[in-house]
Amino acid sequence: MADMGQRGGAGRALGLAALVAAVCVAGVCGGEFSILRSPQSVVFRDGSWPIPGERIPDVAALTMGFSVEEDLPWPGLGVGDLFHRPQATVLVTVKGVDKLPVKGVSYPIENAVPFSLDSVANAIHTLFSEEMPVVLQLAPSEERVYMVGKANTVFEDLSVTLRQLRNRLFQDSSILSSLPLSSLSRNNEVDLLFLSELQVLHDIASLLSRHKHLAKDHSPDLYSLELSGLEEIGKRYGEDSQQFKDASQILVDSLQKFADEMFNLYGGNAVVEVVAVKEFNSPLSRKTRSILQASQSNKENPYNLAYAYNYNYSVIFNIVLWMMIGLALAVIMGRESTDVNKQDVSVLLADVYTNQPALALIPQHQCVIIPVSDCGAASVEAHAQ
Repeated sequence: MADMGQRGGAGRALGLAALVAAVCVAGVCGGEFSILRSPQSVVFRDGSWPIPGERIPDVAALTMGFSVEEDLPWPGLGVGDLFHRPQATVLVTVKGVDKLPVKGVSYPIENAVPFSLDSVANAIHTLFSEEMPVVLQLAPSEERVYMVGKANTVFEDLSVTLRQLRNRLFQDSSILSSLPLSSLSRNNEVDLLFLSELQVLHDIASLLSRHKHLAKDHSPDLYSLELSGLEEIGKRYGEDSQQFKDASQILVDSLQKFADEMFNLYGGNAVVEVVAVKEFNSPLSRKTRSILQASQSNKENPYNLAYAYNYNYSVIFNIVLWMMIGLALAVIMGRESTDVNKQDVSVLLADVYTNQPALALIPQHQCVIIPVSDCGAASVEAHAQ
């Protein structure tokens, strides 16, 4: 019986281990979502609540004050200050590692599926089309770049192709002159790809520091960067190699420095997030909007109802609030003035009907008071002295 119990316990343990492995293979446990810097108006609670990978764009949208199509029942994000939204959101996606030892609050990713911030970028374009906000989405290793608004002029000198990235590394002002390479080599293409991505982080902060007025306008900015150089390092040398360990530490230091620089450039009013994922479960397929999709969305929402909350909510709420306060003060002051006038009139009438001189309302140096007659009528004849 004891042997059967031990065998049964061992079988259940193996079954549980197989179930956990299957869940991990399915992408439920893999990756980490970290908040490096955030203002006081955005509240991220400490805890180990998993965040679904497909809802990470919704977290970015909600922190910036935009509405989302579906409610996000995730306790990691608090309400925060609705009247002070961040001026920028910076999201860096690192491929090739499940987690990074960065400073800040971290949450496990429940399902590591590809995502994009196109919905957030579209919301910014819709609400701030006249102000030309900065929207920069960049994947250096894939030579994929998307720049709209003022980013077209500010970041036009940013290296985006592999050839430009390589040439940028060997210039005098590159990070190679100050970055400790440790076991990495300047003569290896894989190492240079990894270092070129770090150069892009440095150049973004450097270009923005030359145009600080962009961080002080009223339109929110969006930065979405995807780094895969660490993944290539792991494929080339192995995850147990010294090169991979050195590259991981260099990346952590560079990300922390980049987060601090962007946070300070925006005056402490920016959210800097990092998504670390070993690999995505499926390739990223960007959604395209067509006439058919528009007609389907209209059928789903036949009454054309607006979202319950958008970026202009705080502005409209302040206008309505102070208008109501002003009207209330005007009504109160009007009532007090009316009461004073009624009191003056009652005093005058009392003086008239009691044969007393009506001195309350008529100055003595401008008139002569005549006593009131027995019938109750009074006549006052004014004479200029």
